[in-house]
Amino acid sequence: MFKFEPLLKQTLWGGDKIIPFKHLNTKMEQVGESWEISGVKDFETIVADGPDKGKSLNQLVSEMKDQLVGKENYERFGDEFPLLVKFIDAHQDLSIQVHPSDEVAHRQGKSHGKTEMWYALPSTPGAMLYNGLKQQITPEQYKQMVENDTITDALARYEVHEGDVFFIPAGRIHTIGAGCFVAEIQQTSDVTYRIYDFKRKDKNGNYRELHTQLAAESIDYTVLDNYRTEYEPLKNEGVQVATCPYFTTAVYDLTEPMTLDYSELDSFVILIAVKGEGRLICNGEEMPFQMGDTVLLPATTNEVRVEGEVKFLETYV
Repeated sequence: MFKFEPLLKQTLWGGDKIIPFKHLNTKMEQVGESWEISGVKDFETIVADGPDKGKSLNQLVSEMKDQLVGKENYERFGDEFPLLVKFIDAHQDLSIQVHPSDEVAHRQGKSHGKTEMWYALPSTPGAMLYNGLKQQITPEQYKQMVENDTITDALARYEVHEGDVFFIPAGRIHTIGAGCFVAEIQQTSDVTYRIYDFKRKDKNGNYRELHTQLAAESIDYTVLDNYRTEYEPLKNEGVQVATCPYFTTAVYDLTEPMTLDYSELDSFVILIAVKGEGRLICNGEEMPFQMGDTVLLPATTNEVRVEGEVKFLETYV
């Protein structure tokens, strides 16, 4: 079982929720993101304790190979860890954006696209996000709406409540608004195309760069009735909330001990505690597991016992 030092990122739009959520002893302000598990080049998370303390995630992958990530995953991704896990706290609206699919990204000279999901943590009452198109528009209309500041009129808007899940496949226009606090699970990719930034200027008085053409090549113009993932929360059993070629995610809300069986799974597993506290027991090793913790279980893990009253996300490839 591995815990990593969080990679805290101060941003212009960052808030004050991440530090207390993770029980961190720091006075950093405007922390917009905590990268919990990352193999992104130059932004790799470091093992926090134990015999592998100080090693980067990518070092672990190169040393342990399929024993860490699973046989099929290692054949598919090699020494690159396939998922990036973050907490995001938006004190201001983020820019409206889109991510390309793998296919489009390759065409544009990038290594990967980005499919992701959000799980809503306790957000500011009334916080909103945009996810998906609510009306059919053409690529030409898209460009006109960006130009005349009306692109948000075409987007589906949602009020955010704790426990909400939003799946964001590559190609879907989206953004989180002021007051949103989410856990994000995504492909290992940092490719983001900014569509619209509310005509804001940076500290030097400049507009931030928009990627109108690259975004236009990436947008999926499909319109759905509902972009919120509907699921029924249950106690003491896993509820699957997302499944795609890049990750499968379930929510557990435990009030009694449970043993999770991974003996048939050929993948690492990431557990993300979103509420409460407890402990993990695996192969005679014990580890505290409380709100704000993210733990990586190697693919060789057959089972892990979770004790305490704790709500967490489980994700794997």
